[in-house]
Amino acid sequence: MSQINAVDEFRKGIAALRNGYVNSALFHLQKAVEHNGNNPFYLSYYGVALARVERDWQRAEASCLAALRFLRTDPHLYLNLAEVYRRAGELDDALCTLYNGLQFTKWDPTLVKALEELGIRRPPVLSFLNRKNFINRQLGKLRHKFEGQGKVSPLESLRAVRS
Repeated sequence: MSQINAVDEFRKGIAALRNGYVNSALFHLQKAVEHNGNNPFYLSYYGVALARVERDWQRAEASCLAALRFLRTDPHLYLNLAEVYRRAGELDDALCTLYNGLQFTKWDPTLVKALEELGIRRPPVLSFLNRKNFINRQLGKLRHKFEGQGKVSPLESLRAVRS
């Protein structure tokens, strides 16, 4: 398979992934990785496809981590690894991945947005009660209602401090 064919397989895989044809995406991305296993984008998106199709979290994670070892400065690679963790139910690992990506990507806006979408949780209002406790939940809703208006997100305030 020539380099052009590998790129073509990758493009087909990405198109299939975006359109929800995950089995087709896995097929095409696997062909691209077989041809060029040193391309971080091929590895990363192959990991996402593995997570979506086969739910093989270990292989998906390994593929995405290998991609990051090749290229640490691309935000898409962090987003892909975070997606694998999120699908595996490892929200803390997904958040850590995105936070770590911020330092290598110079606070890329897509990572900031992904962190905000995953949700940055403030500590419970009453720390001696469980976060899911009814009282904590109601007090948290009140805190959000009264404090949340016109406020900058925690990530943006952290970004301002670092600048």
